[in-house]
Amino acid sequence: MQELLTAITYPVVWLICSQVLKIESGLAKLLISLAASILVYVLMTVKSSSSDKNKDNKE
Repeated sequence: MQELLTAITYPVVWLICSQVLKIESGLAKLLISLAASILVYVLMTVKSSSSDKNKDNKE
């Protein structure tokens, strides 16, 4: 699930940068898209880790 969401995040953010924000620099779009994808991956990992800890505490 994490990998799929990360893979979807990259092109969506790229399109937002191109169409909505009108960023013309390819390097800027690349860096913003990669940063957003990495952030989504990290947030999903943290959420998964915290839910695993909660399950362990309940048992």
